[in-house]
Amino acid sequence: MTRQNTNSTKITESPRSDAPLDVWEIRKDFPILSQLVHGKKLVYLDNANTTQKPNVVIEALDTYYREYNANIHRATHLLSAKAEKAYEEGREAIADFINANESAEIIFVRNATEGINLVAQTYGRRFIGEGDEILISAMEHHANIVPWQMLCEERGSILKVIPINDDGEIIYEEFLRLIGPRTKLLGIVHMSNALGTVNPIKEMIAEAHSHGVAVLVDAAQSVYHMKVDVENLDCDFLVFSGHKLYGPTGIGVLYGKRELLEKMPPWMGGGDMIRTVSFEKTTYAEIPNKFEAGTQHIAGVIGLAAAVRYVEDLNLDRVAALEAELMEYGTNVLTAVPGLRIIGNAAKKASILSFVMNDIHPHDIGTILDEEGVAVRTGQHCAHPVMQRYGVSATVRASLACYNTKQELDRLVEGLQRVYEIFG
Repeated sequence: MTRQNTNSTKITESPRSDAPLDVWEIRKDFPILSQLVHGKKLVYLDNANTTQKPNVVIEALDTYYREYNANIHRATHLLSAKAEKAYEEGREAIADFINANESAEIIFVRNATEGINLVAQTYGRRFIGEGDEILISAMEHHANIVPWQMLCEERGSILKVIPINDDGEIIYEEFLRLIGPRTKLLGIVHMSNALGTVNPIKEMIAEAHSHGVAVLVDAAQSVYHMKVDVENLDCDFLVFSGHKLYGPTGIGVLYGKRELLEKMPPWMGGGDMIRTVSFEKTTYAEIPNKFEAGTQHIAGVIGLAAAVRYVEDLNLDRVAALEAELMEYGTNVLTAVPGLRIIGNAAKKASILSFVMNDIHPHDIGTILDEEGVAVRTGQHCAHPVMQRYGVSATVRASLACYNTKQELDRLVEGLQRVYEIFG
């Protein structure tokens, strides 16, 4: 598609193959995967928490700091020019990655959480008032619950929750019942971090828009597993974090439609988000600068751009096919473990296997798995309401990425067999 406004040379996409991915070749790109943990080869199954970083991302960060480390938008010297060029090329790469209409619709934040808070404190304060309703689902991460609760407390608005069924799926009839004339915003997760459920967000966005309701999509979990196209979805806002997308920590993205971003007031004041400043009046810069006060995480943007290009070279359709095969295998081998119950069995699900095992505390399971060199997440996964819905205090979560293998899932099962032998 043709972009309306680009800040840099458009990135040329490399040819993509339809052939299946070779996971063993992919693993060579991730140096951390070759290390030993407690004397055993690392099995990293905590990707929903954060993914590991390929060499190209590590090298991009190293090159920036070694060769052209400088601040941007504030100097005329060569290093600053190089850094600014790389930063804005990163914005363009990410606009391409999610098919934004223009690079100015990409706002850099620290993470998906900050992106949601930015929308709540700017769009929310301006357009959501007393008695208005905000609609979310029962499977949301705390990041898509707490900011809206805070806004509701401040504005006198009402938070409504779409329930989920026993399989961990949105009860669509309840969504249709709950959305109404006072609904001002729908905040919906694309893929649940606790259950793996992939929601029908395109249909939900269309329904919301038919009621004049704006939609924010939390794509933190989905964006590295499947193609996310904001133009096709027609969402109003979308957020994701770099560290889950094989990129650096401390960098995230808020996408917003230009017409909405222009109506929203700045969130933070300071350098680089202004046009003029006097003691009598300050005027603000155009988007995206209006929302990027102060020195940004320049290295983070450069590293995230490298991660995005890496994922595009893999081809997300091939990534999804590889991970779907792993999910099927993992579900089958885990189901055979005595006393194990998978939490979340949605018909459309990706890359997350959350489970409990008899009355054994998940933290005990995680500790024994760690001794076997297997890294998983245990706890409530910043999703307390999900745990309450299923009547469990916590779960063990094994989450997959493009570099995981069936052999690693076998290692997980072997570790769980040891857990069973110890705790019965």
